[in-house]
Amino acid sequence: MRLTKQTDYALRIMLYLGSFPDRVISTEEISSAYRISGNHLAKVVHLLGKLGYIEVKRGRQGGIRMARPPESINVGKFVREVEPDFHLVECFSGAKNTCEITRACTLIQPLREARDAFLESLERYTIADLFTPRSTARYRKVFLQLAPPS
Repeated sequence: MRLTKQTDYALRIMLYLGSFPDRVISTEEISSAYRISGNHLAKVVHLLGKLGYIEVKRGRQGGIRMARPPESINVGKFVREVEPDFHLVECFSGAKNTCEITRACTLIQPLREARDAFLESLERYTIADLFTPRSTARYRKVFLQLAPPS
């Protein structure tokens, strides 16, 4: 199973924000820390704002922060909302399916079960579960080395 870059970046944004819950973070800081394109990051930030996961403050003193408490953000639900699709194989895509053996294929059900098990395992966690005092300190140390706040 592979998640898109969009979902990967969305999860990274939440990890960054969760590491500094009392700060408004610039997208430039996150882009610099992860060494990813500011344009790509902006698209993901826009999506997360639209979905209500983050607050976006525009302007000179602007930036982003979580819009909800981390304990209220379920990781599985988050991934389901951010990931554009879960088409592990072509036949999962419905109208775009051109596989000749779909009607007889016995692999479809095991693949669906695997996808569902993956998502169900993520549903056992919230964003808050990803942060202990020790892990938060480690994240902060790494992030501050990568992109000190401006």
